[in-house]
Amino acid sequence: MNQLKQLLQKIDPFSLRVRLSVGVAAVSALGLGSLSIWTSWKMQQLLINKHKNNIQQIATRLPHDIELYHKMMPSADGEQKIIDSLSTNNTFLWIKSFDNKILAKSQSLNHLSQPTVSQLISLTEMSMKPQVKKVDERYFVLCGGALPLRGKVMGQLFVVQDVTYEQTMFLVIVQSIEIGSICTIIVISLAIALYIQRSLQPLRQLSQMTEVISIADLGQAQLYLDNAPSEVRELAQTCNMMLSRLAQAWEQERQFVSNVSHELRTPLTIVHGYLQSVLRRQSNLTEIQREALTTASAEAERTIRLLQDLLDLARADSGYLHFRLERCVVNDLVAEVVAMAEIYSDRQITIESASQPIVVKADYNRLKQVLLNLTDNAVKYSEPETPVAVKLHQQGDEAIIQVCDQGYGIPLQHQSRIFERFYRVDEARTSSTGGCGLGLSIVKTLVEGMGGHVTVRSRLGEGSMFTITLPAYSF
Repeated sequence: MNQLKQLLQKIDPFSLRVRLSVGVAAVSALGLGSLSIWTSWKMQQLLINKHKNNIQQIATRLPHDIELYHKMMPSADGEQKIIDSLSTNNTFLWIKSFDNKILAKSQSLNHLSQPTVSQLISLTEMSMKPQVKKVDERYFVLCGGALPLRGKVMGQLFVVQDVTYEQTMFLVIVQSIEIGSICTIIVISLAIALYIQRSLQPLRQLSQMTEVISIADLGQAQLYLDNAPSEVRELAQTCNMMLSRLAQAWEQERQFVSNVSHELRTPLTIVHGYLQSVLRRQSNLTEIQREALTTASAEAERTIRLLQDLLDLARADSGYLHFRLERCVVNDLVAEVVAMAEIYSDRQITIESASQPIVVKADYNRLKQVLLNLTDNAVKYSEPETPVAVKLHQQGDEAIIQVCDQGYGIPLQHQSRIFERFYRVDEARTSSTGGCGLGLSIVKTLVEGMGGHVTVRSRLGEGSMFTITLPAYSF
């Protein structure tokens, strides 16, 4: 039962496989149902309708025969003789007066059981149109009507034929056809579902292959499908051409960003140096000039950092961002970063760590850049009186670093995208704090480049916690 529930949960009612299977099964059910109905109708004609026609002819002819017999041989027992001549082991006739007295009846009625005869004789009227009726576990075709004689109605005529064998055979055949149709529909539906599943397998393979293609694989990614239908092969070729165009566009964009970052960083560094040199000679500057030069210097420094981040990302995309992995004591590195952040931000930042040193295999400078970036964000996006903490602990063969604040928090719908490049949760607030939307993307790139991963957990109004997991150094 649990396996059936799991299977039903995996079935997508909107998938092409389910739609095709249901459609073909419905058409099959309609076709087989129509065939079953037609077969049942035809079997009824062959087994039952001939008996209906037979007794209807007897009921129609008998009054005329009795009238003719009375003209030729007036006799009180004429009705009985005619009834006996028309009766068989399966065909029974009787005439009943209006006061329910039997005037004449077939002697062959004695072949039936007494309860059956009693129920048949107790019938008061019958339709001239033959009908099948079940009487005492047997099936009969009944027909009857008024019996005229010499212009007067002498009573009611009843004509009955036993069709138990034929009706039972008909019901068995109909039941067999229904069961056979249902089983056939189930088998056909399962066979069609398996066939459609196998036919759609190339599309599923195509989807799985495209799903694992990353930006780094665009240039080498090629989709190959063996023994696939021609339409699917054409789709794979179209996807290959699209991947090739995407790879070219991505390479051109990466090269452009790298070139622009490299070309602009040098002149901006020179401009920033001149601005700092002029600011150091403040005695010759007015207040307005000092304010303008300070703003220009800050913006130049911010732009240089942006260009450096873009250059690092471009190098990472092209595989040229190298890491010098070595033994690093995280406790010392965190203490250094926190000391720098406290001087820069004038905020109290606490460190929570175990007494024993935590050692990781990482690039010291890159990891320092990551921690500076996260602590800087924690300070920027929290109120001055709220605490900021850096927590360290080791879990198995992994070292875990957590940067926690009690600031504004990140909405849930944004948490899955904050590591994307240039993605901003709040455009106005990010601009005011000097961010450009690349800091967390750089953090993710550097951490993953050192064999770790970074995650975030945040609630609005309660703060955020960024968790870095790195492989511990094995002695």
